[in-house]
Amino acid sequence: MKTYIIGHTKPDTDSVVAAMATAHLFQKDETFLRPNALAVIADPLNPETKFLFEKFELEIPPQITADQIKPEDQVVLVDHNENYQRLGGLNPEQIVEIIDHHKPQLNLGQPIFLNFKVWGSTSTIIYYFMKQQGIMPEAKLAGLMLAAILSDTVGYKSPTTTDKDRKFGAELANLAGIKDVEAFTLEIFKAKSDISSLTDEQIVRNDFKIFEFNKKTFIDQLETVEQDSILNNKKDSLLKAMQKTKEAEGVELLFVAITDILKVNTILLILGEEEARVAEKAFGGQVKDHTLDIGSKLSRKKEIAPAIEKALA
Repeated sequence: MKTYIIGHTKPDTDSVVAAMATAHLFQKDETFLRPNALAVIADPLNPETKFLFEKFELEIPPQITADQIKPEDQVVLVDHNENYQRLGGLNPEQIVEIIDHHKPQLNLGQPIFLNFKVWGSTSTIIYYFMKQQGIMPEAKLAGLMLAAILSDTVGYKSPTTTDKDRKFGAELANLAGIKDVEAFTLEIFKAKSDISSLTDEQIVRNDFKIFEFNKKTFIDQLETVEQDSILNNKKDSLLKAMQKTKEAEGVELLFVAITDILKVNTILLILGEEEARVAEKAFGGQVKDHTLDIGSKLSRKKEIAPAIEKALA
């Protein structure tokens, strides 16, 4: 029997690192009853996460398919719980635990262990469990865990950031020997902004969630330090990719939020008239040339999605 620990499809840094940290915890403490714990991924790494694994010279977790999970194996989900974000074909009856910091959207047929906390990243939660068990990550893993927290909280600027994220982030920085956290954060931001290897459709699907509002709504968020360049050079091609994605996913509304993480500003790419109507009602202002500046909103979870949901209510 194996215990596979896996984050969501199209994994971000927190999703991959949380799986690694959880596997480390389970391997070090057998009282969790998670035999042969192994961190795995559902899809290839994005440029930011790949950069961080190269920086810390750590091996990327293997990518698997549901067919590779045997009937006797267990699965622990980290950094997600929604069905559409799970590994395709995964048998839900094999899920034994979920560790997450997102809103629960669950309909499972059996009781399982649930660990949800309203902190800025799942890696913050795993470090908390490590501290409880007296198990500390080695320096390289600590560096990755710090990076995951900084990435998910946008360098502690996001409204999702909590005191726990800052406190544990400082402890992880000390364990990793990272003295200049601001410089490290800028490295992460620059890597996050590197979309040169992505197609337009990959950008639209880079970090998306589908929300079951009154109208099924797809919201992608692109965090960057090159907002102006993207809008000036890629807007038309991204709009075409958005239309293809909207049709492929069967959603009623689709938005792409282009967030400048240095200027602390988000501009929504608006696909059509219905998206424009909803966005103007949600955020005020007027859509011009398929864009709407919604100001200093960084968090899809706390600021963007709730406003759209309220406008649709």
